[in-house]
Amino acid sequence: MTVQTATGKVITSIEAAARERDSFEALFKPKTIAVIGATEKEGSVGLAIMRNLKPFRGQVFPVNPNRATVLGLKAYPNIAAVPTRVDLAVIVTPAPTVPGIVGECIAAGVKAALIISAGFKEIGPEGAELERQILEQARRAHMRIVGPNCLGIMNTHLGLNATFADRMARPGKVAFLSQSGALCTAVLDWSFRENVGFSYFISVGSMLDVGWGDLIDYLGDDPNTESIVMYMETIGDARAFISAAREVAMNKPIIVIKAGRTSAAAKAAASHTGSLAGSDDALDAAFRRCGVLRVDTISDLFHMAEVLSKQPRPRGPRLTIVTNAGGPGVLATDALVLSGGELATLTPETMEKLDAILPPAWSHNNPIDVLGDATPERYAQALEIAAADPNSDGLLVILTPQAMTDPKATAELLKPYARLRNKPLLASWMGGDVVAEGQRILNEANIPTFDHPDTAARMFTYMWRYADNLRALYETPVPVEERVVNRAEAEAIINRVRSSGRTLLTEYESKKLLAAYGIPTVLTEIATDEDEAVRIAEHIGYPVVLKLHSETITHKTDVGGVKLNLRDAQAVREAFRLIKAAVLARGKPGDFLGVTVQPMIALEGYELILGSTTDAQLGPVLLFGAGGQLVEVFKDRALGLPPLNTTLARRLMEQTRIYTALHGVRGRKPVDLSELEQILVRFSYLVSEQRWIKELDINPLLASDKQIIALDARVVLHDPRLDERDLPRRAIRPYPIRYVAPFTLNDGTRVLIRPIRPEDEPLLVEFHHTLSEESVYLRYFHPFPLSERIAHERLTRICFINYEREMALVAELRDEQGKPHIIGVGRLIKLRGGLEAEFAILVTDAYQHLGLGRELLSRLVQIGREEGVVRITADILPENTGMIRVSEQVGFTCRLDPEEGVVKAEIVLR
Repeated sequence: MTVQTATGKVITSIEAAARERDSFEALFKPKTIAVIGATEKEGSVGLAIMRNLKPFRGQVFPVNPNRATVLGLKAYPNIAAVPTRVDLAVIVTPAPTVPGIVGECIAAGVKAALIISAGFKEIGPEGAELERQILEQARRAHMRIVGPNCLGIMNTHLGLNATFADRMARPGKVAFLSQSGALCTAVLDWSFRENVGFSYFISVGSMLDVGWGDLIDYLGDDPNTESIVMYMETIGDARAFISAAREVAMNKPIIVIKAGRTSAAAKAAASHTGSLAGSDDALDAAFRRCGVLRVDTISDLFHMAEVLSKQPRPRGPRLTIVTNAGGPGVLATDALVLSGGELATLTPETMEKLDAILPPAWSHNNPIDVLGDATPERYAQALEIAAADPNSDGLLVILTPQAMTDPKATAELLKPYARLRNKPLLASWMGGDVVAEGQRILNEANIPTFDHPDTAARMFTYMWRYADNLRALYETPVPVEERVVNRAEAEAIINRVRSSGRTLLTEYESKKLLAAYGIPTVLTEIATDEDEAVRIAEHIGYPVVLKLHSETITHKTDVGGVKLNLRDAQAVREAFRLIKAAVLARGKPGDFLGVTVQPMIALEGYELILGSTTDAQLGPVLLFGAGGQLVEVFKDRALGLPPLNTTLARRLMEQTRIYTALHGVRGRKPVDLSELEQILVRFSYLVSEQRWIKELDINPLLASDKQIIALDARVVLHDPRLDERDLPRRAIRPYPIRYVAPFTLNDGTRVLIRPIRPEDEPLLVEFHHTLSEESVYLRYFHPFPLSERIAHERLTRICFINYEREMALVAELRDEQGKPHIIGVGRLIKLRGGLEAEFAILVTDAYQHLGLGRELLSRLVQIGREEGVVRITADILPENTGMIRVSEQVGFTCRLDPEEGVVKAEIVLR
């Protein structure tokens, strides 16, 4: 396939992919820079940037038609006049001129642009139109753009300072990204005072083109960056952010401070960036879902970058505090508990050992008060004993400078404990100059040191929350029963409602929709007259409930449309008449279509709410919590992003207070939480897969030890006049059902080829036990011990895939007992940018040479086409003749690379 650039030149899709990669590299590692709007006018942005670029080791070209030179460098009238091809154009001219300048840059072959200028969508429709013109040109030319309305970019390891800040950041291992240019300068000043260094310092502005996801991807691969910290006002492309963060967060911490927790702040942030602001609670859910840690203050942002780079992540929330003063220990305890941590309970063995080395007046509890006269040796002995306690997940050592205290010697003796196994060690050396040398020793030993103990305790809790959330994201879930799901029926219900021009489903339709996804609902029948209502009631059995059946009225109670506990035919007739009269008195004749008749369910158990709404930035968002009529009063609820698995469903429930009650309290038997997890997962499938759903509430979802059942439901669809392409984009791509299809092997064996799921980890363990050493060698190019292949940490990366970035197909065979087994795996992994991908195939020995490898590869190629991939490649060992033959049969070109000693397989898709 070919594409036409903004200059009219026709290039191939592969060339376009290469251009995009080169453009991104040019943004952050340019060799040549043109400053368009460069000047010597004091106080101007153009002058500040030129001065900051003086130490840059590459070439800098000022562009200004009114000057011959700028700061001693020859100036050029326009970008076309620059004699060397430019990597990065830094544009500081007035906003109305920028679209034309971008066009000139594209024509001159400039690879990337950094737009410093303001006056775009943040000022309204006129500025938004300028952005549209810029982006349209940039997209055609595959040029990447940072900005507009930004401070600029620093790459400290390259000596690049393309900003108008007053100085260059110190080199370091932390990348700082900010949506606020002014905050960048404030953080920069703070960093010099606190001796914090940066790998990159990037002001993203209004993110016309390059967004959070692009930057996280790039920095995830950067060897000079160990952690990423961000100031965010709006999330932008939510799916790109979540997709990139999921990929990077396991290896590099991503820490965010998100402005706009209050409605007033959210409004200010939206007006600042010109972007829609989503629900703050929904954004919290998004951060948890992709392993991002959210903090509340700028100082916490950098504290966490430090502690996560220096200390191991805790296994639990229990902290042991060692202190030489009671007051600071109490302050640390308050901060710990209020932030969600716990004090560790010392074991009897630990207490006995501490009694042996501490004075009789020690606290005999946690915090461990070693008393004001503690020597360095007493501190070290107490710490060693506390660190060995199995009840402890982390340690905090507090020192206050008393007359008998030696801060420096104590710090020296704590250095050997800097890398405790799976237990972080934090310190708080309180005081000024007296403890400064001790603080320096600890920091150099990679023991994070804080001025205040409450800060240190909060940082431990942040560490625990971060580590616990990452573990939960990759905890192997339980398989979900999907045989009860009828997606075709659900689509038919929704399509019937849309074709009638309605957006509101009746209660009857809503419950049918839920039932199509295996969510238990109370039996509901429609009656259009009194006699029919009585017949249905007598068939169901008394007592019954009558509810208004209407296509226009959503809140039935508000119009007298619900009658409960009807015990005989006369009561049913009277209730029918009362509902009809009440509705006709308040509304139009078409509002009353009859009633629904349902059994009266005793409210024994817990009333829950399970719902979904559409967020402006994140698309469908799930809600779980305490339900019933007082749901708005108690507000005991938690939000999550669909789709869920059983682990994520449980974590969602754990965030609510009602979850504790579901285990059984005050003599009540516990609810079947496993079944509730399954219902939450299937509910998440429903709102994720059926994109026309705008709002969905089940309230109440009655949960008891006997049953879990939806008593009432309300579903609202998006406007049927919308084009499907205009429906809100889901933040997380759901399971790609369309790639599930059966296949028959050459020997007649039937298998199901489907995308992999997190629940498949146990099946993959079994699969690897069936592989011969030869098959393993041909796939991995070296011996690969079974114990390493089936390690949980490795298999989570294989099973918990991001369908946005890769696809793994498994061939599932069911034995005579119906038990599933995986007999083959095929993977298609997109490279950065998504236009190119690599494949890998592995089939268990017993089912090789039966056509499965070829089928897996054929399907991966087709998936690549559908997902917009332009080229697929693979490296194959020359002796793997079977894989080479299969690749050629599918359409790959295979050639031997004698230097690498492998066969290069390649197919160009468009």
